Amino acid sequence: MPTVTEARRRYAVVGLGARAQTFVDALAGPYADRAELAGFCDLNETRMAVHNRRLAEKLGHPAVPQYKAADFELMLKEQQVDVVVVTSMDRTHDDYIVSALEAGLDVVTEKPMTMDPARCRRILAAAEKATGSVRVAFNYRYNPVHEKVREVLQSGAIGEIGSVHFEWLLDVRHGADYFRRWHREKANAGGLMVHKATHHFDLVNWWIGSEPVKVFADGKLFFYGAENGQRRGLARDYERADGSAAAADDPFAIKLAANDVLRELYLEAEHEDGYHRDQNVFGEGITIEDDMAILVRYASGASLSYHLTAYSPWEGYRIAFNGSSGRLELLVRENTFATPPEEQRHATAVQHGDAAPGETEALLTLHPLWEPPRTLLHHELGQGHGGGDARLLESLFGSPCDDPLGRSADHHDGARSLLVGLAANQSFETGQAVIVSTLLGQD
Repeated sequence: MPTVTEARRRYAVVGLGARAQTFVDALAGPYADRAELAGFCDLNETRMAVHNRRLAEKLGHPAVPQYKAADFELMLKEQQVDVVVVTSMDRTHDDYIVSALEAGLDVVTEKPMTMDPARCRRILAAAEKATGSVRVAFNYRYNPVHEKVREVLQSGAIGEIGSVHFEWLLDVRHGADYFRRWHREKANAGGLMVHKATHHFDLVNWWIGSEPVKVFADGKLFFYGAENGQRRGLARDYERADGSAAAADDPFAIKLAANDVLRELYLEAEHEDGYHRDQNVFGEGITIEDDMAILVRYASGASLSYHLTAYSPWEGYRIAFNGSSGRLELLVRENTFATPPEEQRHATAVQHGDAAPGETEALLTLHPLWEPPRTLLHHELGQGHGGGDARLLESLFGSPCDDPLGRSADHHDGARSLLVGLAANQSFETGQAVIVSTLLGQD
C-alpha cells in the first residue's frame, strides 16, 4: 500500500479498443491502491462507455471521465494526469506520446512504439528533452520461458553467439485477424513486420544484447487478399461478415455478434466512426504482407534469419542460437491446430495471448559441444502471453523491484525493435539491404 505521503498516480488511457482492457482492468483492480483511472480518450464515445459500464458492473468503479480524441490535451490538464497509457491505432501513437512528454508526463505505450521512421525520430527527439519517461509494453520479455532463455545466454552456456534462426507461425485464426481489421492497411500499422514482429525483434535484441546494423528482406502477400482468394477458390462475395449470407459458413469470417466484447466495442460502435472489425480477408484493399523473411546483421557480429508466416495450420515458434560452445533451442507450441469457428472456445481471437489449456508446450534444450543435450524446461504455457501479461503489469504499476534481466523497455528499446521492421519494409520495396542507422537520419 502507498504510504500516507504517497498519492496514487493518475492514469489516462487513450485508445479504448479490446487491447486497452488489460490495462484498464489492472489499474481499476489489483493496482487501484497505487493507481487512479483519471480519464478515457478515444474517437468513439460508445467504446469508452463500454469500458465504463464494465468497470461499474465488475468492480463497482465510478465512471471515468470521457474525452474525444481532439480533447486529449484538455484531458491532461483538467484531470491532472501523471501517466498516459497509449493503446490507440499505431499511426496515432506518436501524437499522444509526444504531447504527453511535452506536458512533463510519463508514458506507457503498447507496441509498436510507432510505425514509420519519421514518427520514430519525432518520439526519440521528444524523449531526449523530456522529464518524463517512456515504457514500451513488451510483455514477451516477461514470459518466464523467455526469461530462462535470457538467463542461459547470459550465463555463457553456449559461448559467443554467432547466429540466430527464428521462425514464427501465426495460425489461420490469429493470423487472419490482422487481415480483417485496420492492420490490413500498411498506412495504419506498418504491416506485420512492424506491428507483430516488433515483439520478436525486441526479444532477439534483448536476448543477445546487441543492436541491429543491417537488414535485407523479402515479403509478399501469398495467401490472403482478393487475387489469392480467387485463385485458390477461397473467396466469398462479401465486404464484411455481419449480415452477410455469404459469410455464414466461411471459416475465415469473424462473427462479431457472437462475442460480447466484440459486439459492444465494435459492432455497436460502428455508427460513430464507420469502422468494420469483420472485413473479408480475401477482399480488396489489403496492402500488407503475410509471408516475410529477413536477414539481420548485429553490431556484435551475430546474424539473425527470421521468417513470419500468417497462414499456418498451427501456432507457435521455433528459435535456435548457435554459439562458440554449443546451441540453445526453444520450441513453443501454442496449439496443435486452428480450430474451426464453431469449436472455438473464444468466438474469436479477442485476446491473442490466451492459449487453449492442454494444447500448449514449451521445450528448451541445451546442446553443449561434445556433450549430450540437456532439457532445461518442458511444460505447458501460462495464460496471458505465457504468463507475461501479469508480470508486465506488476512491473508497470506495482512495487518497484530489481530487474537483473533488464526486462523494462524504454524508448531506445522501442526504436531498436521497430527499426528492424522498418528496414525490412524498405528492403521489400527496393530489393536492397538497408543500413539501419540511415532510418534515423544518421550517416
